[in-house]
Amino acid sequence: MLEKYFKLKENKTTVKTEILAGITTFMTMAYILAVNPDILSVTGMDKGAVFTATALSALIATLVMALYAKLPFALAPGMGLNAFFAFTVVLGMGHSWQFALTAVFLEGIVFILLTVFNIRELIVNAIPINIKYAISVGIGLFIAFIGLQSAGIIVSDPVNFVALGDLTDIAENSGALVALLALVITGVLLAIKVKGALLYGILIGTIIGLPFGVTIVPASLELTPPSLSPIFMKFEWTQVFTMDMLLVVFTFLFVDMFDTVGTLIGVSAKANMLDIEGRVPRVKQALMADAVGTTVGAMLGTSAVTTYVESAAGVSEGGRTGLTALTTAVLFLLALFLSPLFLMVPGAATAPALILVGAMMMTPIQNINFEDFTESIPAFLTIIMMPLSYSIAEGILFGVLSFVILKMLTGKFKDISVVMIVLAVLFILKFFM
Repeated sequence: MLEKYFKLKENKTTVKTEILAGITTFMTMAYILAVNPDILSVTGMDKGAVFTATALSALIATLVMALYAKLPFALAPGMGLNAFFAFTVVLGMGHSWQFALTAVFLEGIVFILLTVFNIRELIVNAIPINIKYAISVGIGLFIAFIGLQSAGIIVSDPVNFVALGDLTDIAENSGALVALLALVITGVLLAIKVKGALLYGILIGTIIGLPFGVTIVPASLELTPPSLSPIFMKFEWTQVFTMDMLLVVFTFLFVDMFDTVGTLIGVSAKANMLDIEGRVPRVKQALMADAVGTTVGAMLGTSAVTTYVESAAGVSEGGRTGLTALTTAVLFLLALFLSPLFLMVPGAATAPALILVGAMMMTPIQNINFEDFTESIPAFLTIIMMPLSYSIAEGILFGVLSFVILKMLTGKFKDISVVMIVLAVLFILKFFM
């Protein structure tokens, strides 16, 4: 049944490989179950209810990806999007969290319409092939940077912005030591071609973290998910036609759309899933998954849902079909009832997987045309701006804008599609808005 539905042999994979890949993806992104409630609770939202909304929205969106798009990508409320929701819309602009949820809901409806009418698919297909390769490389650097930060190996610095953490201070920065040990072990497992090396590395890192106090064993397992009632369907319709609502919805649209587009392209490029024209397979169905996830997530009571870059960890373990995503979705369901068990995995244990996946995602750089500067400069800006701006969407913005400008100024108009020109204009407007 699984073979027939997901076409495992056709995709050169097995049930075991797909399940291991799905578990690996979940383990690298399970942090969202703890982080999202922490961030959104600063707005006054019930933390327990947000946990349930986070798990359910991830479950539903990832199921759509698994069963409808049949692709190995997982979805959940997006980092960055949740920070914009809490710190900009609510705390910064002074709106209620109900206003912010309404904006997310409207964004989801717009996304569904854009997907139905193939506008988002048109955007994905219009992005030049060299920028598509660059997106994969940029995402690799980005998630490696996230991994290094979460482990305390790289820390913020008031002078140099970032700096190397104190790796000798075991008492204060034991997470960095745990991550480095797990990184070496996972690297060895990869080098000797152990199947499931990333997942084993996460488990080993979790165990290593026990004596250092990095891994905290829960005192008990709470088997009942917190109620959704404090935040379920709590919309505020009185300010729908205001300029603030327009700006907030536009920002959610921009970041969510290009985070998802970037992730789909980048991870597909890494997995050699792009077709001969550089297109993502079943991209319309994949885009519908995050549109549905965002809409349902707003109804449940959480910020915008997006395709997770950590899906690259599962793809690197061999995940190629919707069975990988289905496995991840099942684990989100289990997490509802066994949240302390899943949440005990520390960031120091998942960091090595992110760092090593980042290294794996560098391979498409060899396909970029570095001889033509109108191709290589946009590719380079796409790559470098993702980790430096801490945003996949901003990396794509700089790549597309520089591509259009350089092609126009050098007279290579035939290389610029109408869609790319429209995107460039929208990106310029985004700067001012």
